[in-house]
Order: sequence, then C-alpha cells, then structure tokens
Amino acid sequence: MPVGILPVKQRFVFETRALFLEDITPRTGKSYKTRLIKNVNYLQADYLANAHLTLVAGKFLTPFATYNERLSPLWIGNFQDGPLLVSLGTNGSTGVGGQARGSVFANNAVAVDYAAFFQANVSGTQFASSRATGGRINFYLPPSGFEFGASYDHMFEGLHPDTSGVHVWWEPHNVPLTVRSEYAHSTNAHGYWIETGYRLARINGENGFFGRLEPLFRMQQTFRIHPDATDGLPSVNTQRVDFGLDYYLPHEIRIISSYTRQFASSGNSNIWNTELVYRFLAPAWPGRKR
Repeated sequence: MPVGILPVKQRFVFETRALFLEDITPRTGKSYKTRLIKNVNYLQADYLANAHLTLVAGKFLTPFATYNERLSPLWIGNFQDGPLLVSLGTNGSTGVGGQARGSVFANNAVAVDYAAFFQANVSGTQFASSRATGGRINFYLPPSGFEFGASYDHMFEGLHPDTSGVHVWWEPHNVPLTVRSEYAHSTNAHGYWIETGYRLARINGENGFFGRLEPLFRMQQTFRIHPDATDGLPSVNTQRVDFGLDYYLPHEIRIISSYTRQFASSGNSNIWNTELVYRFLAPAWPGRKR
C-alpha cells in the first residue's frame, strides 16, 4: 500500500495512495489460483490557501467520522478489518470532487477543525463516485487528550439516504491508553463500535518484551431498519466482540493478531486473524538544507 506525497512550492501538495493485493487460493488437485487486485485509494491535489483553509480536488477519502481517513491504512489500524459500519456515510470510502477543510481556531485549551465536501457522479474502474455532499466538525481538547465531533452525509443517488454520526476519542498524554468510538445512523441501518487498547509500556519500558505488547478490545453492533443491499452492512442485526494482541518490533514492524466472535440470526461464527505489517519511509528525492 504505497503512499506518495509531492510538495510543489509552498502552497501545493499532490498526494496519492494505492493498493496492490495478490490473492493466492489453493485448488483441490490443481495448482494455486492467483489474482492481482490494483486500486488507487486516493489521488488528489491540495492548495494550502491559509491557516484556516485548504482546498482539495481529485479522488479523496470521504471525510465522514474518523476511521476512513485516520485508521484505514494497514500500518495504523489495530485490527486487520475495519468496523462493520465503516461504509455508512463514506459512500464506498472515496469520492471524486472537491473539499474545503482546515482549522476554525486553536489555542492551548481547544482546537476546532472542519471538512466539507461534494462528490460528483463519475463512472469508471478506478474513479467511480456517487453524487453526495456532507461534512464533519471536530473538537480537540489538548490538556486531556479528549476529542469529539459530528458528521453528516447526503446521497443524491438511489434512495437519497441521509447519514449522521458522532465520534468520541480519548488518548491521555500520561497513560499509554487509547479509547476510540463511533456511532452512525442512516435511513436503513445504524450501529456503533468502541475500541480500546493499552500498551504495557509501564512494566519495563516500551522497548522491553512486555512493553511492546498492546492488548486490544473492540465491541461493535449493527442494527438493520430496512433491507438495503447497497449500504455495505450485514443484512441482519449483528454483534461482534474482538480480542486483539499487537506486538511492536523494532524498525516499524508489527505483529497483529485477533480473535472475533460474531453473533447474528443468520448464524454465529469465529474469526481468527494474524498479520505481519512493515512500514518504511524514504524520500524519493534528496531535500535541500535550509
């Protein structure tokens, strides 16, 4: 999942992220079946107008709630899969159009930022988009590490669903604890997820054996109001409990493992996941000393 960022002068930034996934499946009595999946997650141009406004044009991640923009990269998220309701309000996670975003104001006590977007109706393999509009307002309290906000999305296609949501995060500065949560409600479904993790860095330091461990827990539920095969949520009421254990190795290497128990009227199931993640960062062109 490579990311590219190209600054031009002081006000323009071009950025993109792509996904290359090769799926290898064994076939009984035959050779393995392979399939290569390629996708451009986003491809956008940013114009930094001033301290309060950045204009964005191109294919972008829909700024609804927090998971889509901030936790979806595989080197950031604590679990391999996203929450069940992540598709609510994000219109398939991306849109083609424009954004206005930035900081309303900020001081030592509170910071307020916003994002407003409009997506066009575009067809195509890599740049498909449905016409929609919406935005997000976010409040952050630096002294406590507490954050909360609200989002809204209106789709002009299909049944014209309206989706609203709220999110609450708490990441205290003096405790290696994270608490993240979202709730979203749309015309045909609603749900929530809450996730917490605690890095065991206080036992013998974050570079010790136990200090590299982070136990995780996530609880999520989705509730079906009306049948809808297009919103990406389960067709029946579903509850999931996720238990995770991440281990942070040196040089940006991380082992992610989890066990999930899912409850639904269509049947209960167990899900086991293990993943090895490696992130590296390198300049594509040498910079100049100032």
